[in-house]
Amino acid sequence: MTTRGETLQLATRGSDLALRQAATVRDSLSSRRLAVELVEVETTGDQIRDELIHRLGKTGAFVRSLDEKVLDGELDAAVHSMKDMPTERPERLVVAAVPERAAAEDVLVTRDGRSLDELPEGATVGTSSLRRKAQLLAERDDLTVEPLRGNVDTRLAKLLAPSLQQEHQERHEAEQAQTDDAEDSDTDESDTDEEEHPYDRTVEEWFNDLTEFERRAMERDPDVEYDAIVLAKAGLHRAGLTRYVGMSDLDPDRFVPAPGQGALAVTAVDGDLALDIKDRLDDPQTRVETTVERTILEELGGGCVAPIGVHAHLEGGVVHTRVRVLSQDGTEEVSVGRDIPAEYHIDAAQDLAAELAEQGADDLIAEAKRDSTEADDDASTAREEDEE
Repeated sequence: MTTRGETLQLATRGSDLALRQAATVRDSLSSRRLAVELVEVETTGDQIRDELIHRLGKTGAFVRSLDEKVLDGELDAAVHSMKDMPTERPERLVVAAVPERAAAEDVLVTRDGRSLDELPEGATVGTSSLRRKAQLLAERDDLTVEPLRGNVDTRLAKLLAPSLQQEHQERHEAEQAQTDDAEDSDTDESDTDEEEHPYDRTVEEWFNDLTEFERRAMERDPDVEYDAIVLAKAGLHRAGLTRYVGMSDLDPDRFVPAPGQGALAVTAVDGDLALDIKDRLDDPQTRVETTVERTILEELGGGCVAPIGVHAHLEGGVVHTRVRVLSQDGTEEVSVGRDIPAEYHIDAAQDLAAELAEQGADDLIAEAKRDSTEADDDASTAREEDEE
């Protein structure tokens, strides 16, 4: 049943990735005999594209606007990236369903597929995630980590823009040189043109062969030239942009993902509709894994300002859990790998968080909060919720 007849109205952000994610939920529900209409909602985070998320004063910049529509009864349910979800939520609102999770790990994205070890010394890597920055610096303190905000396609465009612009310039110069040679020479020296001008297409032909995404990227004027960026593997695949770049997987034991990364959450008002959505869509394994991750995050209280990675994987009756809490510069950390019983996964996750706190995680988180307060203008303190 739905709250408004036969069609469930599902709130989503209007970005390409958000619409793709919501479409997977719609299709899953539709295949289970529930008609769904996607309704785009502009969020606070979308409205303030050039501001840092932490300046909004609280977390959930991409979540609250959608959930308010649900709580007000304007829409039936909403689709979110799980890692965007604040650990605290309105009393009447529940996570009705957690669909089967996609890949949770991060990937290093470059123009040519180089690994982290293959990046040159002092390479510039883009991310606005405190967690990713700290983990990168813990592996390679020579890296320069620069802020990078925007949707997945925006971030990729910023990575690709300099190389596309350079190739365009080189092709244009070669074509102009070839034209000048033809005008100035009345001998057979033009026979060497193939060697001097190796491009087999004109600039116009080359440009016409670019995709719309590549053309938009070439028009950008990025402030920073990135050697690589770090993204969530799930977001990159969901956005359908993997063909434009090279990817290198980052080991999730070292580059521990954000809690809930790769998972979606469908929120609804507690009641019959929420139960109906759960019956049709909820994946028990993903539900347990993300519950463990988010319970640990909530108990530690890191919120949006601390570099915390938590990854859980359910196998049989055990949840393999990896947690890594770092200082913002990656020089200090408290980490643990633990198998916890699935039957008591919430209590066990709370106990593990308490153990981490006693080992010094609380101190690192408190320090991160102080640093964030003192550095409001530092772009690296943006929350890791602007689309994977």
